[in-house]
Amino acid sequence: MSLAITSLYAAILALLYVGLAGLVIRQRFKHRIGLGTGKDPRLLQTVRMHGNFAEYVPFLLILVALLELQQSPVWQVHLVAGLTLTGRVLHAIGLWRSSGTSAPRFFGMITTFAALIVAAVFLLMK
Repeated sequence: MSLAITSLYAAILALLYVGLAGLVIRQRFKHRIGLGTGKDPRLLQTVRMHGNFAEYVPFLLILVALLELQQSPVWQVHLVAGLTLTGRVLHAIGLWRSSGTSAPRFFGMITTFAALIVAAVFLLMK
């Protein structure tokens, strides 16, 4: 069995992860901060954008892969993977714009939590 859908979204998310890492590297270079954040608020924002992505995406990709391995309907796999991608993009945009609350950040987290809940429900229904 191939994990074609999981592979597609994993590849897209991997590119996004590298992009977020690039933003962190750029801020580190700009402010000459090799480790930590040096109390620089912009570096802290980029570190958290990258870190938050790294905290949620692996688990969500496992759930997507489990759905695909369980031979869930294709629409269910795409729904969870699409919510994951959308949520992570929105969250990164929102956090890039402001370290405070923002609509994209809020909806990014809601969408990410929706992906977790929907995946869990689909898997429990199996």
